[in-house]
Amino acid sequence: MTTEDQQEHGAEPAADTAIRGTARGTAPAPLSILDLATVGVGHTPAEALAATTELARRAEQWGYHRFWVAEHHGMPGVASSTPAVLLAHLGANTTTLRLGSGGVMLPNHAPLAIAEQFGLLEALHPGRIDLGLGRAPGTDQATARALRRGLAEGADDFPQQLAELTHFLDGDFPDGHPYARLTAVPKGEGRPPVWLLGSSGFSAQLAGRLGLPFAFAHHFSSANTVPALDLYRSSFRPSAVLAEPYALIGVSAVAADDETSARRLARSAALGMLRLRRGNPGPIPTPQEAEEYPYSPVEADFIDSWLDNVVLGDPGRVADGLEALRKRTGVDELMVTSHIHGHEARLRSYGLIAEAYGLTATA
Repeated sequence: MTTEDQQEHGAEPAADTAIRGTARGTAPAPLSILDLATVGVGHTPAEALAATTELARRAEQWGYHRFWVAEHHGMPGVASSTPAVLLAHLGANTTTLRLGSGGVMLPNHAPLAIAEQFGLLEALHPGRIDLGLGRAPGTDQATARALRRGLAEGADDFPQQLAELTHFLDGDFPDGHPYARLTAVPKGEGRPPVWLLGSSGFSAQLAGRLGLPFAFAHHFSSANTVPALDLYRSSFRPSAVLAEPYALIGVSAVAADDETSARRLARSAALGMLRLRRGNPGPIPTPQEAEEYPYSPVEADFIDSWLDNVVLGDPGRVADGLEALRKRTGVDELMVTSHIHGHEARLRSYGLIAEAYGLTATA
């Protein structure tokens, strides 16, 4: 059945149900988690990865829909440099949770390598893998050059790289193509849905034109959220993947007993971001360090501006803030991230959000 036939007969594309999330409890939309395997001051990467594994287990118990990890390089506060490796481990420690990359930075890799990695993940954990793709380097320019040695120097050919990757995933290069005889091995019975990620209009428009799901990084580009989502929806063309647009946004959210406690936790993430923006990345500072830091007026303004984009407070306040954001943007799914210091504080934040929505009795 063609896409046109599906529309005429009211049928959904086969991949549609693998993309659209399930809302649980009292949540009006599916809730998911974006995790960076956060490394805080006083902790090791091994401890951070163990914490991420525990968080994935608990997320499954609580009733979050999907759990994504992101590719970053050269950042001491982030241990998720290789999503495919981490996702294989998380898949072995969970049973039903959807797992994915939020995202893999396509310009850093040969499309065949990504097709092989995610084909392997799909074979290991069938029906549970999402392939989220970004076009940013996920690092500084020097590291990007080191990663891309032998590859294209930039992301200008992203649409061509995406097309090549899709052909490898589907095994359908046209006759006469130089790669027509190549096969990405292994390959599961299905293949992971491809998502495009972005913080501007480029990926939004491309996702729309290709009929792909779209994930927008509201947590660090809030001013562009609504324009990008509008562009995605206006550009959308039904495809074999989706009959209608499907968009989620990443949202910084911190829940604690009260707003003062939540803001104190969030300031540790804000100071970490300030240092990153100033070219001095490091582990996530402690809340005490963030309190005692001698901010200049410009730095204080940055911290305040960054915190304005965080949904924080007691569980009820966070749930209200997330719902207000969902209504304002019209997104289909919310993906929360708490890039704060301390495994227990992060666990509790996600658990309190789950409890606020009544996602599960085990929250």
